Amino acid sequence: MTTNPSTWAHDPDRLFAAEPRQRELARHLYEGVAELPLVCPHGHVPPRLLADPDATLGTPAELFVIPDHYVTRMLYSQGVSLASLGVPTRDGSSVETDHREIWRRFAAHFYLFRGTPTGLWLKDELVRVFGVTKPLNADTADAIYDELTEKLAEPEYRPRALFKRFHIEVLCTTDAATDTLAEHRSLQREGWTNVRPTFRPDAVVNLDAEGWRENLDRLGEVSGLEVTDYRRFVAALEARRTFFKALGATATDHAAETPHTERLSDREADAIFQRALAGESSAEDAARFTAHMLLEMARMSAEDGLVMQLHVGSLRNHNRAVFARFGPDRGADIPLQTEWTRSLRALLNAHGSDPAFRLVVFTLDESTYSRELAPLAGHYPALRLGPPWWFFDSVKGIERFLDAVVETAGVYNLAGFNDDTRAFASIPARHDVWRRTVCNWLAGETLRGVLDESEAAELAHELTYGLARRTYRLA
Repeated sequence: MTTNPSTWAHDPDRLFAAEPRQRELARHLYEGVAELPLVCPHGHVPPRLLADPDATLGTPAELFVIPDHYVTRMLYSQGVSLASLGVPTRDGSSVETDHREIWRRFAAHFYLFRGTPTGLWLKDELVRVFGVTKPLNADTADAIYDELTEKLAEPEYRPRALFKRFHIEVLCTTDAATDTLAEHRSLQREGWTNVRPTFRPDAVVNLDAEGWRENLDRLGEVSGLEVTDYRRFVAALEARRTFFKALGATATDHAAETPHTERLSDREADAIFQRALAGESSAEDAARFTAHMLLEMARMSAEDGLVMQLHVGSLRNHNRAVFARFGPDRGADIPLQTEWTRSLRALLNAHGSDPAFRLVVFTLDESTYSRELAPLAGHYPALRLGPPWWFFDSVKGIERFLDAVVETAGVYNLAGFNDDTRAFASIPARHDVWRRTVCNWLAGETLRGVLDESEAAELAHELTYGLARRTYRLA
């Protein structure tokens, strides 16, 4: 399917309401925040992209297609194989290696992204970052591939140059607890202190994580502690948190199927840990240990000040065949129904009123926004609501989120915005969608008499900049 090859350009009022008064006010609010620096407190950009001053973003296929599960999952849903898109396999079996051919397949199916946030981001990247002026389709694929290839070879399109062009104030990566942070140390030696690590211990905390025993051995190596029991395990994690914090980390990140928290005695925790060491732990053991360790991570955050992030509600690797051949993060992680009120009670009763502790929660179950999360955040001083995540970081998803939580939790119990992306060049596009949608929502609330214009302008600044800086202790 192709489109008429007319000039490709952005509507300056995109994402604003059709109603003239709301559109005019949304535009005015947006103009007040459009050029603010980008605060990126959570994401998955690999630090090596910035640690190496000569690094490039690769080919157009490497930049836009192969690593991006937002892209590949949509194409896969329409019968385009992951192998034909160059996605590497676990067993080394053959996949498409001609990047121009991969790009052609992507371009021929670009129409699939119409009406999606991915389509908005991709068009914004192509138009605003790379200056593409023709719609992407089968007819224009080769010409645009050549144009992008030329630009990606130029110094101004290297990651460090784009970092400055994007006006990124701070960017936080997500790093395994066992990471040596060599790239971050290199960046800091060069004065790049605005690229910070984030401590993510899932691979050693979740006993059912793939390669758990090897990950645990690595934890012992990098911490300098032989991890032979639960007590030493906790000590090794605390040592690694101290190491991360010394290199600028202000946050941790934790993923779990449920937010259930449950305190185990040290004896119970060690018994489960010993069964895991012996390869004899059960699914129940793993679930109880994760629930206990979320409490332990909260205890550590209350002590060391690292902001705790909790991403909950994804059934990972739902497509077993795709996972077996291509591994994780290939677009087959599917949302689950989630319960928060009872699940977080142990954690919030222990630390929810502690001024030293901060917890930012993210969900894939929108039904919990108004029923559970907004009331919880509207009570516990330590709790902040993360922005719409993953499938819901969209125009309608942002609007639904604000409609559901602000009346109960207010704006100041929200965490602002984070782009949560692996796709470095998409960062400005994601922030722009958030900023435009927030300003349009605030304009609507103003015209309804809920806010006055000065309040809306202040809240636009908070939602797009101030809240994220303060929530993640980056101010």
